[in-house]
Amino acid sequence: MYDRIRSLELHRRARGKVKIFPTISVNNEEDAFLASYPGSVAPGMAIVENKDMVYEYTGKGNRLAVVSDGSAICGMGNVGPLAGMPMIEGKCLLFKLFGDVNAIPLCVSSENPDEFIHMVSMIAPNFGGINLEDISSPNTFTILRKLERMLDMPVFCDDQDGTAMLVVGALINAMKVVGKKLEDIRIVFCGAGAGGIAAAQLLLHAGARNLVLLNSKGILGPQNPSMNYVQEELAARTNPEGLTGGLEQVVRGADVLVGISSSGLFSGDLIRSMAPRSVVFALALPTPEISYEEAVAAGAAVVGTGLSRTGGKNQLTHMLAFPGLLRGAMDVRSKDIPQELLLAGAQAMASVVDPRRLSPQNVVPDLFCDETTPRVAEAVAQRAVELNLAQNPLPPGEVYNSAWQRIFGNRQGGI
Repeated sequence: MYDRIRSLELHRRARGKVKIFPTISVNNEEDAFLASYPGSVAPGMAIVENKDMVYEYTGKGNRLAVVSDGSAICGMGNVGPLAGMPMIEGKCLLFKLFGDVNAIPLCVSSENPDEFIHMVSMIAPNFGGINLEDISSPNTFTILRKLERMLDMPVFCDDQDGTAMLVVGALINAMKVVGKKLEDIRIVFCGAGAGGIAAAQLLLHAGARNLVLLNSKGILGPQNPSMNYVQEELAARTNPEGLTGGLEQVVRGADVLVGISSSGLFSGDLIRSMAPRSVVFALALPTPEISYEEAVAAGAAVVGTGLSRTGGKNQLTHMLAFPGLLRGAMDVRSKDIPQELLLAGAQAMASVVDPRRLSPQNVVPDLFCDETTPRVAEAVAQRAVELNLAQNPLPPGEVYNSAWQRIFGNRQGGI
């Protein structure tokens, strides 16, 4: 899937994927004094008089903390904060390229949720938003919920919210392709970690009624001996048919199978047992539960995979979701990112695909489409305004235009 030697050489040359550059020129003593002391006194006093002026006189509004404890680094697992740093730096790079968000990587040497929460709450005044990244479940849910209550700013977890937006957005279009409705189908999740749980929760919010989730011990429900508190909460809202057995039993006759689990876990026979015009999203990284070609050969009508190479066919990557979501939420300074904002973002992501080009091979936008981030940002921002969450409400169209200009307006050929 990738060249390990080239990857190591790229990182060795770069010595970090993001840098800090000055936004003003300092060419003489007067410039230096205006930029530091005593020039910083006037804006500081203005902020004392009105704290909202911090968004006018500092970079807080477009600065995001990407925070991880290294306990669930994509593709590696619990490798700690140092080994997790390349991944977190990479995420910051993508925020900048795809959303023009100034993201700062912060890897924390503690897996204690209370210590982690305390640290984030202490540094929060420096940032306009917080992105929690690659934290093991259920700690990721505990940390997100508490920080959402404590902080008056967007707090986002890509492993949860980004996955949820991606799955729901892709399924909205997949349902159009196969001629089915969310409320009428059975959806099976193989994997009940952060991504699976969050995606299931957003699907329920979007109108899905029949979901079944499995963790490593089986179906979430009273008979499962190994559930954390978040899985127990969701078990009460899923498996309405009371299905029993393992993956083979619950997938038989299912309309949708979403894998957020382990590479190679799905077989062709498993896919063939599904309902006609089935949808399969195999999102395990770095290698999916089943390859795109195998799933199509087994009869799936729509197949999407994560970062594996599919020749541009339904590449389900978080880069379609998180830049636009944070761009919109931060622009209007949303107090929170509830399910309504995630659903608005998912619907906007789905709308980027031209209905005339919607097909089994094309249910999500192209990775480098210049409409995705601006349209998702606009939808998220306006939904925040409608819900009275926006501390800086902006008129319709302004976030879209601003996002497009700041990402693409000054570049030759886009990203």
